[in-house]
Amino acid sequence: MRLACVVHRYGTDFAGGSEAHCRHIAERLAASHDVTVLTTCAKDHITWRNEYPAGEATLNRVRVIRFSVARQRSLHRFHDISEIAFSGTASVADQEEWFRENGPLTPGLVDYLRDHGRDFDRVLFWAFRYAEVYFGLPRVADRAILVPTAEDDPLIRMDIVGPFLDKAAGYVFLTPEEQGLVERRLSVAPPPSCVIGSGLAPAGPPRVGALEGLGVRAPYLLYLGRIDPNKGCETLLHHFVRYAREHDDGLQLVMAGPVNMPIPDHPRVTRLGFVDEGVRDALLAEAAMLVVPSRFESLSLVLLEAWNHGLAAVVNGHCSVLKGQAHRANAALTYHNYDEFARVVEYLLANPAEAKQLGRQGLDYVNREYRWPTVMAKVERLLRDVGTGTGLSTLNP
Repeated sequence: MRLACVVHRYGTDFAGGSEAHCRHIAERLAASHDVTVLTTCAKDHITWRNEYPAGEATLNRVRVIRFSVARQRSLHRFHDISEIAFSGTASVADQEEWFRENGPLTPGLVDYLRDHGRDFDRVLFWAFRYAEVYFGLPRVADRAILVPTAEDDPLIRMDIVGPFLDKAAGYVFLTPEEQGLVERRLSVAPPPSCVIGSGLAPAGPPRVGALEGLGVRAPYLLYLGRIDPNKGCETLLHHFVRYAREHDDGLQLVMAGPVNMPIPDHPRVTRLGFVDEGVRDALLAEAAMLVVPSRFESLSLVLLEAWNHGLAAVVNGHCSVLKGQAHRANAALTYHNYDEFARVVEYLLANPAEAKQLGRQGLDYVNREYRWPTVMAKVERLLRDVGTGTGLSTLNP
């Protein structure tokens, strides 16, 4: 098949999220299909500033076409339109303006789908909240497969989202919770779909000396990913600083990932910034436990990565997706407030045998559900199941 993959950013610079998910799927599809990635010239998801050159290139044997972003994001305008769009009384025009301000606004990519969409048998779109997906998918609706990465947040409840979701010819979901969330917004019979999460290769031994000179000392609680209030990091830091004040067990909080918020200068908090895969694997191999504090997730890939290393985790119990992952794997403990956070962290630290057992159960779960051959077999079946119709829908960007 001739396949297109549409995503807001694409490259090897992005360790997680829908960008990495798209790249991993695209590279594996390219082994047996003709795959083209359609994306933007942006590296930074805050500004959408053009940094990659526009035009065609090849990355890991995958053809990539990049389109310029028409304008950088104004956080002031985005804040203002968000208040209007999520008020419950916003007009259709105001709600569509939210997608334009969220960006990346890439008219060249949308026009390419209009003009060349029929050149592809299937077009896969990652992350419905971004402008190139919202405005681009209706151009190729009869062959569009959406990987929505939907979360139970105000966006999924906007009036215009339901009619948009109705347009997809197929879906790739990351968890059963996400599937239920999206299908409740549909006004049509659910189209063909699959639930795949994300594939993982078996974890190898950590790189010798990968953590030397980084200030990491055992035991440590590990956070991996974007350090951002929207990911629950502000609350996590409040919880941990209080925990450190009340417990003299020496537990360190190690945070690795791009930083989008202030981090307190605390002797038991270590900030590493973006780390390469070797350091990432070593952090997962040596941690006492992983913490995932987000309230909004469509899938926690880092949670799967932790289980791939046999590592137990503590997760935010307010997030139905995290609770579902923890329940299915029986490999994580949940918390809802500081007292519960302190209790589960203290318990796992004081009971390493029980923590190791949770980690083993997580690894068993990953082996059953998330090895790449299992994941890609589901994707291949979906590609065959999604039919193509006649006519393409339109929506003005």
